[in-house]
Amino acid sequence: MSENSTSMSKPTGSSERFGYEWSHYNEIRADYETQFRKWTPFVGPDDWKGMSVLDVGCGTGRNSLWPLKYGAREAVAMDIDDGSLAVARHNLAQFPNATVLKQSAFDIGFEDRFDIAFSIGVIHHLESPELALRQMVKAAKPGGRVLIWVYGYENNEWIVRFADPLRKALFSRLPIGLVHHLSLYPSAVLWLLLRLGVGRLAYFDLLRTFSFRHLRSIVFDQMLPRIAHYWRRETVQSLMEDAGLKGVRLEWVNEMSWAAIGSK
Repeated sequence: MSENSTSMSKPTGSSERFGYEWSHYNEIRADYETQFRKWTPFVGPDDWKGMSVLDVGCGTGRNSLWPLKYGAREAVAMDIDDGSLAVARHNLAQFPNATVLKQSAFDIGFEDRFDIAFSIGVIHHLESPELALRQMVKAAKPGGRVLIWVYGYENNEWIVRFADPLRKALFSRLPIGLVHHLSLYPSAVLWLLLRLGVGRLAYFDLLRTFSFRHLRSIVFDQMLPRIAHYWRRETVQSLMEDAGLKGVRLEWVNEMSWAAIGSK
């Protein structure tokens, strides 16, 4: 899930590369709900009822779908890639109170509107995450909440030291179709290792429950972006507070990532 600006003068992300991903992995799976609840630990199903929500970098729309199912009053889902938007409109078509917009995270265009503005797996792929967070805060109502889920540095040091340099130097520069093909091979290795019981973190236990297709989509998601930040707890805390949010809380998700929430 990512955003990209259409203007050369604005910050960028990798929206067209994620658009390819969401065009191929466009279904809604039951285990996506499990992931969504882990990524949003501060907000249970009942807490979404009656809420006006904003999903920044919506991808397939799957993270807007669950609040709508839980009874959100309205959901606005936005992304910048046309392929992603087409999938999101299809996946959210059953909800008349859902709106899908082509809009950048750097220019959201709403002010004092939403009870909850959230972004799942997007902020860490942006050239200017600070700008996107300020835009999300602007879009939230006074007293409203802003929630993000991002990659953690803790327990991902091996990715930062070994896999991420390979992504930057090679995979992020290759044609996206080729990267998708290449994702098959590390996915197969990971699948085998998981079956053999390798990996004791909570995240690996979760991965063991996924189908091979779902697992490959996750591996592909790691290989394709041009930008990927892995942040320590204190960095995420500072990003939220510097955006003007109060009462910031963080939770370690699957022992490898951070969910954060704060109030406007």
